Amino acid sequence: MTILQIDLETFSSYDLSACGVHKYVEAPDFEILLFAYAFDDDPVTVVDLAQGEKIPKEVMQALKSDVIKTAWNAAFERTAIAKHFGVECDPHFWRCSMVHAYTLGLPGSLEKAAKALGIEEQKDTKGKNLIRYFSVPCKPTLANGGRTRNLPEHAPDKWQEFIEYNRQDVVVEREIRKRLERFPVPEREWRIWALDQKINDLGIRVDIDGLVSRAIKCSEQYNEQLMQEAREITGLENPNSIVQLKEWFAKHGMQIESFSKDNMPKLLKTAPDKHTKRMLEIRQELGKTSVSKYEAMRESVCRDGRLRGILQYCGASRTWRWAGRRVQLQNLPSNKIEGKDLKIARDILASGDFDWLEVLYGPVPFVLSELIRTSLIPADGHRFIVSDFSAIEGRVIAWLADEKWKIDVFRSHGKVYEATAAKMFGVPFETIVKGHENYKYRPPGKIAELACGFGGGPAALASMDKKGEIPPEQYPILVRQWREANPNICRLWYRAEEAAMEAVRTKSTVKLAHGVQYRYKNGFLFADLPSGHSLAYPSPKIEPDPKFDGKEGLTFLSPDGSGKMVRQRTWGGTLVENLVQGLARDCLAESLLRLDEAGYRIVLHVHDEVVIEAPEGVGSVEEVVEIMSRPIDWAPGLPLTAEGFECEFYQKG
Repeated sequence: MTILQIDLETFSSYDLSACGVHKYVEAPDFEILLFAYAFDDDPVTVVDLAQGEKIPKEVMQALKSDVIKTAWNAAFERTAIAKHFGVECDPHFWRCSMVHAYTLGLPGSLEKAAKALGIEEQKDTKGKNLIRYFSVPCKPTLANGGRTRNLPEHAPDKWQEFIEYNRQDVVVEREIRKRLERFPVPEREWRIWALDQKINDLGIRVDIDGLVSRAIKCSEQYNEQLMQEAREITGLENPNSIVQLKEWFAKHGMQIESFSKDNMPKLLKTAPDKHTKRMLEIRQELGKTSVSKYEAMRESVCRDGRLRGILQYCGASRTWRWAGRRVQLQNLPSNKIEGKDLKIARDILASGDFDWLEVLYGPVPFVLSELIRTSLIPADGHRFIVSDFSAIEGRVIAWLADEKWKIDVFRSHGKVYEATAAKMFGVPFETIVKGHENYKYRPPGKIAELACGFGGGPAALASMDKKGEIPPEQYPILVRQWREANPNICRLWYRAEEAAMEAVRTKSTVKLAHGVQYRYKNGFLFADLPSGHSLAYPSPKIEPDPKFDGKEGLTFLSPDGSGKMVRQRTWGGTLVENLVQGLARDCLAESLLRLDEAGYRIVLHVHDEVVIEAPEGVGSVEEVVEIMSRPIDWAPGLPLTAEGFECEFYQKG
């Protein structure tokens, strides 16, 4: 099979990191400067488009045909080539080496992935400076004659270095691809990736003028009001200055080391008077007024009003779940303003009547946070159909562990919190209803169910008990009661750990349950899932754990925040969490394929939820829910259920 390896160097006056590739290529001055390529193992050729060279016919033909094209972060190359040459870049005929690296738990940086794989051919470290010189606008100065862009003729030597840098990237990318080919991505997954590219290319419409711009303006106005009040209280010209503010507090009897979020409750309790207390409240409010998601939408939205490229396939590399890019829709707050009030609040914000917003719904930061979702709207003549799986993680872990009583709950009424509470506290299930004294058991049952499934203890309960409904001294008791009610799930944690460690010790394959198995191969531990793909743990080792009196445990390498591979420890509860998250992701992927085949336009998915943009009168909630609730061949007996609704703007149901 012929493979065309590609790497591009480009120019645009738009900031790629801020706006994403889809808007980046919309800049009037966008162009491809250098086009480096190689067929299979042929020498790398660099086409100097900036200086008038032309792409060879056989390359252009390959771009338009079913020849497999591959690149590091292929979404960039696909989008840039489609724009520059006006050709369709069908993702079914592309492969992404960065995604392939993600599937193996490796960094998403070309340089760091090459290092992790021990590749001798390394990325040219001069590249960043060269990109800064040729690929982004420059500041006009007397020395450069007032120009705003550096061209090849301005630095011929640097340009030759840039060409070699482009060539070297293909060399490194090809070597990485060959190393990764030992661990092929299933063809089904490349189908899912192609659909992911289709969803990212389509994007979702944003209410820029009606809501996003208003939200940013509202935040600015609110912040200025707070700042003016702070000036009046303190007499300071810049109450944002930490140094000045600490001095002011010191004069008023408060020595403050930090204004951190964790320190604020203590400071508010010890404030000596109403002025210091109010200044602390203002400081706290200013810390809550972030509109970064609204600003990211404004920076990233394309000319047609749609937001694109905000989903990263396999971005959560251990589990293959999707991650967010730029706008980060994966961590939106749940709606506390609901029903008609949500629309009213949205309409008030869109009207620009900001004062009423605070009067009716509370502090501005809270309201703006609540309305982020509503910035996303369907195209004219369309509506959103939103559907998500019900308690997908609970269903998957019950199925994987063969926790029969819980599976029966999911197959019948589905009231798992009530059933868990009944099991934990030994009271009749039918009595855990509003108005009955036993309803008091539902909150601790729910919190325990959410906190304990992956081995969580008292600390996990404390973290989940956000309303403080449970006395802390009860946490250990609740953990014990939940574990006694779910013996098979607890057993699964230890079985998973034993199986994984045995696979590493013996460099073999060890079966777990329901088609899941642990397998050691070529320096990786794999957790094979029945869906066909595998979770990867690079360079696994069995090492003593000093925290547990030297008991042996499993460690592996994983990228840290900077992309550097560092060793981390895991155990059965976390291994099971990885399995459950991976299987839940696969259920979503299966539904995405089915919905696409049924003709539905998927514009977004967040965790276990799918957002569809459907023309008025076409499709239905019932059909979407039915498609998502269908049994899955590779998971016989897994009780899937979905729920859905229609809406005129994105919201939580």
